[in-house]
Amino acid sequence: MTTQPARSRATLTDISSRAWEHPADRGALVALRKLKGFDSLLKAISGLFNERAVRLVFLGSAVRVDERQFTRLHGLLGEVARTLDAPELPEMYVVANPEPGALTIGMNKPFIVLNSGLVDLLDTDELRFVIAHELGHAMSGHAVYQTLLQRLIQLTGVLSSVPVGGLGFRAIMAALYEWSRKSELSADRAGLLATQDPATAFRVHMKLASGGHLEDLDATSFFAQGQEYDDADLRDSVLKMLLVENRSHPFLVVRASELRRWVDSGEYTRILAGDYPRRQDDDQAGVSEAAKAAARSYSETFRQSQDAVGKLVHDVAGVLGSVKLWFDEQLRRGDD
Repeated sequence: MTTQPARSRATLTDISSRAWEHPADRGALVALRKLKGFDSLLKAISGLFNERAVRLVFLGSAVRVDERQFTRLHGLLGEVARTLDAPELPEMYVVANPEPGALTIGMNKPFIVLNSGLVDLLDTDELRFVIAHELGHAMSGHAVYQTLLQRLIQLTGVLSSVPVGGLGFRAIMAALYEWSRKSELSADRAGLLATQDPATAFRVHMKLASGGHLEDLDATSFFAQGQEYDDADLRDSVLKMLLVENRSHPFLVVRASELRRWVDSGEYTRILAGDYPRRQDDDQAGVSEAAKAAARSYSETFRQSQDAVGKLVHDVAGVLGSVKLWFDEQLRRGDD
């Protein structure tokens, strides 16, 4: 059985993708959007070869969703596009793949791909969330800017053969993966804004994490598991950093916890009430403001987390700040 939201879904007219983007994701995107011309050039180059070839592969081997094929999915795509007031409707394909999954690819015209295993696993409301998640990727332009960074990283590939350069290359890749993980959190928020039913969003993560055995799961225990992951000691904190360093997606239990935290913050409710940035103001979005929001986000994560490394970093920062104030005071007295 599906779970319907208690009220009709609000249409988020002219909503900017900045409304759902995680602060760390938004900071990078705002900065990259200021690089006028680079993304257009990359789109043109990619569109001549790679993108056309990839689209032809799906056109020839998968099933394109339309009014007569996978009509339920076609209807869901139209629904979430109207709710998020998407400027255009991307193409969507279903590919024969038993592993539950989905992706959004393409630069000039991004399109959505759903694995058949995902379509089999999820009910209608859950599929609505996933399709909106992928639409959020498309509206944020994640494919364009991640490809741009990948091209820039390729220019530094020669450094990977040099010991010191290799460390720098690894740091760049780690930063890129961190951004990718934050972009997934952004897309989860877009999915929730389109479905407007947190229970459905959490259910998707629970199903994907368990392989579909929802009847054997308990929401309270599931979120307690996420809290236990956050409450790591120093040794586990180091292990977590190593485990996710080369992952493009956060762990599913972590994603559910992050989305719940966003709902509890009140931002989700404010957006549904109409308090959100508009697309017409995207050009006025400041890089420094976005960067400060990203810094505040990481600082708040460290402050609130029970993670030992996070606490250590926060405490050390406080001690260093106090030491600096002490030295400033001593210098001032010396001058007097």
